[in-house]
Amino acid sequence: MPERKSSAGIDRPARRAGRPKTTVLTREMIADAALRLLDTSGADGFTMSRLAQALRVRPSALYNHVDGKEDVIAGVRELISDRIDVSAFADQPWDEAVRQWAYSYRVAFATHPPTIALLATLPLSGARRTMRMYDTVVAAMVRAGWPEPEVLPTIVAVESFILGSALDAVAPGDMFDPSGAEDEVPAFASAYAARIAAAGAAPPADGAFAVGLNALLAGLRVRFAELTSR
Repeated sequence: MPERKSSAGIDRPARRAGRPKTTVLTREMIADAALRLLDTSGADGFTMSRLAQALRVRPSALYNHVDGKEDVIAGVRELISDRIDVSAFADQPWDEAVRQWAYSYRVAFATHPPTIALLATLPLSGARRTMRMYDTVVAAMVRAGWPEPEVLPTIVAVESFILGSALDAVAPGDMFDPSGAEDEVPAFASAYAARIAAAGAAPPADGAFAVGLNALLAGLRVRFAELTSR
């Protein structure tokens, strides 16, 4: 390295041009790394120290961009909800919009199974983009004629089904296989074989989701008719 003379005549190494190579963090980058960490380590393995290690920074550096672990989780929730399609609520009947929303919602969470139990039990605090997603759904339901006090209970009922189905989507396809016990559970074994024959190559969880969603929407249509006829 070339040397330069100080004012005192002492030789000192010349300063390198450019800035030192450091990780430039953003809240979005932190949330994205947190989602990857949750996918690989699960909720129990998620800590701020491990997140900092994944980003190759000191834990203290994270707090320049987030308030703490809850704020990071809020960012993760936003990343998931960003992938939930609410566009159908702009111009489709409420039941068709809910159908499309449900399919999109299931894929978003099934892609990241460890987030299901975590996000289902934590408040929305800080997840503004997620709140805006819900606002779109609520506004459309109210416009369609759903009484306002009924909207959130209806959404939560649909979500409960979706989240369970998202877990089912990542479960082994043969988890109900009664092989070896057919003589003890003949009705169950026969139903299992019939399902396999009917589904063909399609994942069993997809068929179960379609059946459940159709039944749920049929019930909600009846409920909607009762509420709006009063």
